[in-house]
Amino acid sequence: MRETKQKKIVVFASGSGTNTENMIKYFQDSPESRVVAVFSNRRSAGVLKKAYDLNVKALHFDRDSFYHSNELLYVLQDIEPDLIVLAGFLWIFPENILQRFPNKVVNIHPALLPKYGGKGMYGDKVHKAIIQNKEKESGITIHYVNERYDEGEIVFQKKIIIEEHDTPESLATKIHDLEYAHFPKVIEELLQEKISE
Repeated sequence: MRETKQKKIVVFASGSGTNTENMIKYFQDSPESRVVAVFSNRRSAGVLKKAYDLNVKALHFDRDSFYHSNELLYVLQDIEPDLIVLAGFLWIFPENILQRFPNKVVNIHPALLPKYGGKGMYGDKVHKAIIQNKEKESGITIHYVNERYDEGEIVFQKKIIIEEHDTPESLATKIHDLEYAHFPKVIEELLQEKISE
């Protein structure tokens, strides 16, 4: 039987990194896939320390190297990731990277797209808007990334019912639970499809 090469995941994140930590741990003992590097556009982001503590390469970059040079593209080409995962990453992805890794960049959004997506709609802002508009349901969306915020092809959605007593904070907790439960599994499924290609 031919030995399959372990699939490589690279994560981009801007914040504390709870989803990233969850993903690193999920794939830690997997013979098929693992998180090999974490990138952040914020030097003080908690995600970098979490990655470092879990023995995953942690890298910081600035706006210039992301948008106005091929610096980051070359680093990614050296790694050759099978999937680039955005987990709470707030910048729009540059065209040079998207072209080099077509259908290999995936994002998670804390709402049921196409509703409550687009520039400026992230984290607590999404939950506040949903509660304010008295929506009956919310959820998560995992989608491919293109050159526009939250408009790439949808891969997976999971809904939850919003209770009358829910607040933006309680909704955020429910959404986080959904993310932890489903995000790594969907990534695994996407990689397995690529493995069987």
